[in-house]
Amino acid sequence: MPAEAQEAEILGIIRATAAAILGHAGPEAIDPEQAFSELGFDSLSAVEFRNGLNEDTGLRLPASLVFDYPSPVDVARHILGELSGQGAVASGAVVATAVGLDVDPVVIVGMSCRYPGGVETPEGLWRLVSEGVDAVSEFPTNRGWNIEELYDPYSERPNTSYVKHGGFLHDAADFDPAFFGISPNEALGMDPQQRLLLETSWEVIERAGIDPTTLKGSATGVFAGMMYHDYQDNANTGSVASGRVSYTFGLHGPSVTVDTACSSSLVALHLAAQALRSGSVRWRWPVVSR
Repeated sequence: MPAEAQEAEILGIIRATAAAILGHAGPEAIDPEQAFSELGFDSLSAVEFRNGLNEDTGLRLPASLVFDYPSPVDVARHILGELSGQGAVASGAVVATAVGLDVDPVVIVGMSCRYPGGVETPEGLWRLVSEGVDAVSEFPTNRGWNIEELYDPYSERPNTSYVKHGGFLHDAADFDPAFFGISPNEALGMDPQQRLLLETSWEVIERAGIDPTTLKGSATGVFAGMMYHDYQDNANTGSVASGRVSYTFGLHGPSVTVDTACSSSLVALHLAAQALRSGSVRWRWPVVSR
């Protein structure tokens, strides 16, 4: 078969297997681009799905298949690569690594940020610095805090604050979970750092002149510096922050979360640069049209 027909054939088998496991009438109920988590897969059905595909293809696919390749089309490209002996068929337009160049290939081509004082862009951060803007404000009113009870200027009551000003992100709650394929209930329990990381990751890719959707399946890495937080349940362990970005964008490169206290961001940037120089993540020159 031609290459396109091969992928379509494999994708048909995947959709039929998924539909059977989920109890649908036929494969047309399975959206090839939809994430398995959204289709209704859990850990048990994921293993059943893997077992069914092993029988159909003769391969030994991993039990983590639906997590490593989060949509039917991703699984199809992986299986096609395994059957052809050429490895996974990547969908991202990524070229070979730059190992061996005479010049250092590591450059910063895009930035994004969130800072107190209403800063949402690098230009806003520069304005904050250059103009000496005061970014300190009173306690935010959208956190569910009882500010009257919280503030005690004399520090006579326990669990109170003797100040009522600080550097806050007042718009941190303005998050669009549907845009990132996250349910409203899950979004409520997410560590806000993860929400902000998703938003700024999307923005930084766009600011670099790259369509974020084109990186799906590419060897793009995520290196995130994290610090302590108040969302300590299992779903919000700090180490999952980089993995959430990789999963959401469909990235197949290294996914590393670093917590070295105040130096977390610096260490994460250092590790990212090392990964680029060693070739464990890929790079490309973006084509920007204006």
